[in-house]
Amino acid sequence: MNITIHHRPGSAAARIDLQPGETITAEGGSMIAMSGNVAITTNTLSRGSGGLIKGIKRMLAGESFFLNHFASTGGPAELWLAPELPGDIVVRELRNETLIVQGGSYLASEPGIDVNLGWQGFRTLLSGESLFWVKLSGSGTTILTSFGAIYPLQVDGEVIVDTGHIVAFEETLTFSLTKAGKSWISSILGGEGLVCKFQGQGTVWCQSHNPSSFGQSLGPMLKSR
Repeated sequence: MNITIHHRPGSAAARIDLQPGETITAEGGSMIAMSGNVAITTNTLSRGSGGLIKGIKRMLAGESFFLNHFASTGGPAELWLAPELPGDIVVRELRNETLIVQGGSYLASEPGIDVNLGWQGFRTLLSGESLFWVKLSGSGTTILTSFGAIYPLQVDGEVIVDTGHIVAFEETLTFSLTKAGKSWISSILGGEGLVCKFQGQGTVWCQSHNPSSFGQSLGPMLKSR
């Protein structure tokens, strides 16, 4: 399997070249185009059993209930995928590792990756984010997306990131919510509010734009029908 990212970072799309017998699992509705010899299977399973429960869990994290499995039949095949929002795409190879991914940033993965739910606790509710994030674990290739450009931050000690700009982070990191400024008043007046303080060693992937902030800015400009 070969993955090539085109039109980065504002309108990225992933071209996936599949060899006979290879399969990739993708978020529902992410397919742009594919070869005629690609077979699609749609169900709630990512890997193993418990597909119905896993589908419900993914919905709680902001992902789709169903996953599409694309397989090459009768020779090499080509598949194009893209996220809902305009932005970037990053390919990450997992080697018996775990990534915590915010809802909406999972695009696709190989069969060796388990797509499940990660409980982040009630602290995330205070930041306006979801209580549940997607948990990717296992070995294989996974494809993540962002709103705007995506870039990694290497953490060796401590890094503070705005909650709406988090795409994913390695499970080796611990995080806690804290105020952005020295006081709650300065944090609220400055428009930052709560931020995530990551500690340890690992990588945090960030996106240049905040979908919630964009929606709040765009909303008043939309005319009611």
